Amino acid sequence: MKLAFRFAIATSLLFAAGAAIAATDTPVGTWKTIDDETHQAKSIVEITDHNGELQAHIVKLLNRSPEDIARDGEVALCKKCDGERKNKPVEGMNIMWGVHKNGDVWDGGHILDPKTGKVYKVKLSMLDGGQKLNVRGYIGFSWVGRSQQWERQP
Repeated sequence: MKLAFRFAIATSLLFAAGAAIAATDTPVGTWKTIDDETHQAKSIVEITDHNGELQAHIVKLLNRSPEDIARDGEVALCKKCDGERKNKPVEGMNIMWGVHKNGDVWDGGHILDPKTGKVYKVKLSMLDGGQKLNVRGYIGFSWVGRSQQWERQP
């Protein structure tokens, strides 16, 4: 009886470890965005999977300076956005959509820069065993654009 119990515990632990490892091979999860120019944390973003399509929304803005607050107000709005996002709160906003797995990368979708209101094509790739995410925004060809490295959050 003790052997069966130990086997059940060991098997459960292996499945749990496997699930934790598998979770790091996908962009799905919570990320801290790091500005590629200032190298400061800018926001917390949650990436979710909706039937194979990755989407992301801003959970929280970080490190807003007094100048940012004076310019944008306590609740930052997407003033430069077009359409349904114009003058909507940045926190809670869907900023990435239409991204699908393509081999070792995720692409085919778009990402919004709420600061400028511009929408870019996006390509995602995992780094450092799934602890970092390379987010490449571009127009036209992926080699013409900018990249940020986001850090996975617990």
